Amino acid sequence: MHVKTRLGGSILIAAAVLLTPITGAAAAAPKNEKQVELKGHRQVAIVIDDFGNGMTGTPEMMELPVRFTVAVMPFMPTTKQDAEFAFKRGDDVIVHMPMEPVRGKPEWLGPGAITTSMSDAEISKRVEEAIAAVPHAVGMNNHMGSKVTADERVMRAVLTVVKKHGMFFLDSRTTYKTVLPKVTAELGVPLLSNQVFLDDVYTTNHIAKQVGVLRKYLETNESCVIIGHVGPPGKLTAAVLKDAIPRLQSTTSFVKLSEMVVPSAEKDIIPHS
Repeated sequence: MHVKTRLGGSILIAAAVLLTPITGAAAAAPKNEKQVELKGHRQVAIVIDDFGNGMTGTPEMMELPVRFTVAVMPFMPTTKQDAEFAFKRGDDVIVHMPMEPVRGKPEWLGPGAITTSMSDAEISKRVEEAIAAVPHAVGMNNHMGSKVTADERVMRAVLTVVKKHGMFFLDSRTTYKTVLPKVTAELGVPLLSNQVFLDDVYTTNHIAKQVGVLRKYLETNESCVIIGHVGPPGKLTAAVLKDAIPRLQSTTSFVKLSEMVVPSAEKDIIPHS
């Protein structure tokens, strides 16, 4: 099933696979003790995208009862304000770097975007400027970017600057064609990858369902990166997270991305735009 989003692309909904009930012989097999024991050591990193433009839900997100990662777009009206506030809260700040998608309107990108038509020198210049524009940034992720993150030349230019600044990169995984695992491995840049988009559809029911996807994912994985947004779904996402976090904390630790930085393996995700 494909669902339209604000970015004009399509989202391949993999939730059905993750939520398929286990029946028959598989259901009869008891969970092994090791899996149950690991439950208390699960880690979740919440990443919230699109800060920097005074977006709806910004105050509500900043009141989340756990540390999280604030992805701030550069060169926007509240870029510095949002980054400074998050830093003072003790959250991670990362650059939410605008990157060209396969589909989508140019105005959705915001200023300073990376496109595949640029030279390596222009890409490097824009990435340097973006990092300088976002105070306290310790990493970077892609805003949109389904075209750019599938282009080895462009991502090599981007990641060379990321490495120079000692930063990590979070692959938002807006395309299954991502070259980030390959290029980060070549350059030695720490990589994390998104596993679940919370609010690709702007309804409370969908966001709550995605929290269910997170729970299911954690049954067989020790850690998970999830991405939500301020903006149109901001208040809804914040409300669902505030309700879900206390119930998850008995088995889950909420961490910042910098606490989870390890080479990332390929994992099933729900792609976005």
